[in-house]
Amino acid sequence: MEATRQERVERRRNRISRRREGTEGGFDYSLLLLTFVMLGFGMLMIYSSSSYTAQVKNDDSTYFLKRQAINVLVGTIGLLIASKFNYKYFIKPLPLLRVKLVNLIYIVCVSLQIIVLLQGGGLNGANRWLRVGFLSFQPSELTKVGIIIITAYYLYEMPRKFSTTKALIRIFVPVILPLGLVAYQDLSSAIVIFIISYGMCFLEVKNKVPLIIFALIMVFLAYLYVFHIGSSFRADRIEIWKNPEGHPKGLQIVHGLYAIASGGLFGSGLGESMQKLGFLPEPYNDMIFSVICEELGLVGAGVVIVMFILLCWRIYRIATRCTDLFPALICTGVMIHIASQAIINIAVVTNTIPSTGIPLPFISYGGSSVIFLMMEIGIVLGISANTDASGGKIERT
Repeated sequence: MEATRQERVERRRNRISRRREGTEGGFDYSLLLLTFVMLGFGMLMIYSSSSYTAQVKNDDSTYFLKRQAINVLVGTIGLLIASKFNYKYFIKPLPLLRVKLVNLIYIVCVSLQIIVLLQGGGLNGANRWLRVGFLSFQPSELTKVGIIIITAYYLYEMPRKFSTTKALIRIFVPVILPLGLVAYQDLSSAIVIFIISYGMCFLEVKNKVPLIIFALIMVFLAYLYVFHIGSSFRADRIEIWKNPEGHPKGLQIVHGLYAIASGGLFGSGLGESMQKLGFLPEPYNDMIFSVICEELGLVGAGVVIVMFILLCWRIYRIATRCTDLFPALICTGVMIHIASQAIINIAVVTNTIPSTGIPLPFISYGGSSVIFLMMEIGIVLGISANTDASGGKIERT
């Protein structure tokens, strides 16, 4: 009996030691907790920033809060389902269709973007939504998830050194089609998709020269699209960015900067924002970070940034514990997606870069964004539960 008790104590010490070293596998509850803390904070700030607008327009101060609660509920269901899904099924042929699930996801993403184009809107209308009965969502958000899985799969299939231009072309040719379709509707989402795919490749490859050349080509094409091919409103955003006070459409940026400046160190207090009272258009969407700064100050803004850092760090820890390359690449893609959107959103709110319309992950109001982001977190949680997290060398299975 004493020996058995001693063995249990020893096993418990070993588990504690492995957890401290970061080599203990299993479901990552820290990531789950961080995700829902950020969602809860987001709902609090959505109510604070939208209550005035909701009362004026809908005669219900909780209108946007209730809608976001439904979005979070749907996203939670998606997260739970995704967390139970074994990542290995992405690259296994489906029994009846004889096609790998990753390829089917690619076909679905491209098909949905084509349907969005055909249903109307196009370039000038900037139609980004797919409507099915009373439901509507943005296929570009699903495409971001698809691009993570697709890029991870193609990188997984490439030679380890990945040093030739031919290998680069083999990866980016499949990505170019959905990227182009999204860019035709929503250049901002296309930029995020490109950052996701490019960032995953950049971290994996050894020879960076072809990637740097490719990035320069894409920047040049983006320049042509914004200033010479696409709609003039994209060029207007550059003018607004350079001179927001002198531009008639620069009021959103100006009032966002007023909100940040008036918040000071500790803010005016939760619910006490002045810029949300009709000065800042839709403050619960892309500009919600400015309301956070006004009401909670630089301290509150710093806490939000720290939460994003912790969230990305937990995803990074899961990636480093993977002994299989494919799930490690998926985790990397999710981390890049969340980090890039957070950085872009904060940069836009502070007028560091031109306006893009990218929401702040988990915090801004919006159904498609929060639902598919939660599904990505679910996939990462599933990887943390299913992968061999012994901390060994990554292998190709």
